Parts: sequence; structure tokens; C-alpha cells
Amino acid sequence: TVAQVRALLAAEGEAAAAALAPARPVRAAVNQVLASGEAVLADGDELAFFPPVTGG
Repeated sequence: TVAQVRALLAAEGEAAAAALAPARPVRAAVNQVLASGEAVLADGDELAFFPPVTGG
């Protein structure tokens, strides 16, 4: 799932852990469509994480 990949990546080091911490409002997209943490991934899927941003 998206949540499982997020947890695996967060375990890669301090920077990743800070960026992908569960409390952070990071969005995910699978194959360019917004997805929840429960979304199941298949071989060949593209997964992207988007950090919170501000605009003005």
C-alpha cells in the first residue's frame, strides 16, 4: 500500500523520516491520481509524494 511504502521510505534516514513522518500532511498520487494511504500498488505503478506547500 501507499502507507507501507511511505513507512519503508521514512525508515531510510533522518531526512526521510522527518519529511514522511505520519503527522505530516503529505499527499500521495498513484499514476498521477491522488490516492489514500490504503491504495494498493501494482507492479509498474508510479508513486509520488507531495509535501505540504504554501502559496500566495
